Order: sequence, then structure tokens, then C-alpha cells
Amino acid sequence: MSKYAELQDPGMREFLIAGENFYPADAVNFTMAEQRDFYNKYCAYFRKPRPASITVTDFKVGAIPCRRYTPKSPTAKLLYLHGGGFVVGGLESHDDICAELADGANVEVTAVAYRLAPEHPFPAAFDDVWAVLNHIGPCLVAGDSAGGNLTAALCLKSRDVNGPKITAQVLIYPGLDGDSTKGSYITRAYAPGLTTADTIYYRAIYAGSPHKYASPLNETDFSNLPPAFIVAAGIDPLHDDATEYAAKLNAAGCKAVLRDEPLLIHAYLRARHMSQPAAASFQAIIAAIKGFAA
Repeated sequence: MSKYAELQDPGMREFLIAGENFYPADAVNFTMAEQRDFYNKYCAYFRKPRPASITVTDFKVGAIPCRRYTPKSPTAKLLYLHGGGFVVGGLESHDDICAELADGANVEVTAVAYRLAPEHPFPAAFDDVWAVLNHIGPCLVAGDSAGGNLTAALCLKSRDVNGPKITAQVLIYPGLDGDSTKGSYITRAYAPGLTTADTIYYRAIYAGSPHKYASPLNETDFSNLPPAFIVAAGIDPLHDDATEYAAKLNAAGCKAVLRDEPLLIHAYLRARHMSQPAAASFQAIIAAIKGFAA
């Protein structure tokens, strides 16, 4: 059966086929320099112009490059942490996503070009985003994929050490280091766009030994964490990481809303202008951020 056959949404099929012209399905078999080149071209292809209402400023926190997206009258601050398996991505890869979140949710968004593995394994990326959180102070935190991992980890550390208040967390198809021998890691092992083998590859490059700030699902205490909005992509080996995290938060008395997207694949944010379900999901994320910021 074609890997595209299970994609019921025509926009998802179009997105996947277009993306593989730039970022091959076996990208993890190439050198890191090649992977980054693939990813940069892939992101550039799908990138949309920023909304005209947003003011953009580049700055640094120490040596960490950051970018701020400011609407005319923001109601809150949002720290956004990009995905990319901890090995690719930066300020350009998610520029349009951050700009549209700032515009749609009317929040000031700060993006972070955290250090990447394998040159800088855990805790480098985590240390970078922690430094930026401390720089900007109380805020919402959001992230996709690897950025969802960093989002959950920041919430844990902020609670553990009484750090800057995180008012809410938004995780989009997060990779939280769940059990790769069961659940969606098995049933979606060969999902188009991301396989279980890919997730294991990225996990090993980022953090060789488990630590709760690298593997948030390994935490045993999920109490006193910020309210959450969590999105799970249905056609994604990481699906159950999202559902498990939501369940653990709710069981510990922390309100977590889970949005399950059965028609969508990993990285679908880039398809928000070509897929109706992806567009609806992106608008739900914006609505959740607006709600938290109110």
C-alpha cells in the first residue's frame, strides 16, 4: 500500500509529497550538514510572508540568538521553542509560524535559536531556553516536536526551583521520550513524515542517558504544573507521548486539554495553508493561547 493511501486529507498528501522534494524520507541517513541543508530548503519552500502588523526584532540573550514578534497591543508574552529533532531548525525555520501566532493570538512571541545536537547535546538546548525564560520573565511557553519536549522540561524545572512563572504550556505533537516499545510507536512506526526509527535516532543524539528534563514522561510528580493545551497528531509515532502527558497532568490535578488530530501527520503546522484540518488545528492553538493570555 502506498504510504500516501492512509492520508484521507488531500492537503496532507499534497504537503507530504511537496516536502519530500526537499527533505527526503531517509534524511537521517545523510550527514548532519546535509540534513540541515535539506531542512532549510524545506522550511523555505513552505514559508509564508509575515503579517504586516507584526514588528520583528532580533536580539541576543548572552550568546543565544532570539527573535521577538510584537503585535501593536500584546496581551501577554509567549516563549516559542522550535522543533527539528534537536538537530535542525532555528530562527528562520519557524519564522512565519511565530509571526502568525503573534498576530492571531495578540501576544508578544520570543523565538530561540538554541544550540543543536550532536555538536551540543543535552543539556545545551535546555540550558539555552532556560536562560531565555529567565531573561523574559513570566510568560506562556509553547513548542512543537522537540520544542514541545523543551516546553515540558521548562515547566518541570520552573516548578522544581521556583523559577519564572509559566502561566500555561502549549505542546504541539511533542516528543517526550515515551516508551518506544508500545502504543503509537508500534502502530505508527512507519508513519509518513516521521518514523519510530527516526524518533529513536533523534533521541539518542540529543541525550544518551535519561534525565527528566530530557525525558519529561520519566518524571514521577506532575503536580503543580501550568495548565496545558496539547495537540496529538494521529498519524505520528509520537501520538501517545501527547496523550500520556495530558493524562498524567490531569491525574495530578493540573488541567490539560488534549486535541487529537486523526487526519494529521507530524509537522503539519507547515501545512496550515494547504490543509483544512491543519488550518483548523492551527486556529485552535491560537484560540488556546488567546484564552491563556486573557
